[in-house]
Amino acid sequence: MSEVLCASSAYTKQFYLNPEFENLPEQIREELKILCVLYTEDVGGVLVLKFDEDGSLQLETSADEGDLLYDEIGSVLKIRQIQDTQAELLESLELYYKAVFLHEMPSEEDGY
Repeated sequence: MSEVLCASSAYTKQFYLNPEFENLPEQIREELKILCVLYTEDVGGVLVLKFDEDGSLQLETSADEGDLLYDEIGSVLKIRQIQDTQAELLESLELYYKAVFLHEMPSEEDGY
């Protein structure tokens, strides 16, 4: 089972933040919104950030069938760019999710 953190759609021009994560700091919520909206504006389609059952954050993309404006190659490159440039944010979100939702304490292996 996975838990959606947030999502953005180029089709509806909307951003969604799961209400269960409303207690994240305002700055983090804004960073997530900017990250997702910029992705869908640049590449198109839909971007969903969700946690898997282990607490790892997954970035999943999709596009409507027949969407000729969706850039599949650009999508892969943009996801890699996000993972590189936003690594600290993504790792912090994973630690937060593991601590708050999975009730796991960070270990020295996690850098804490």
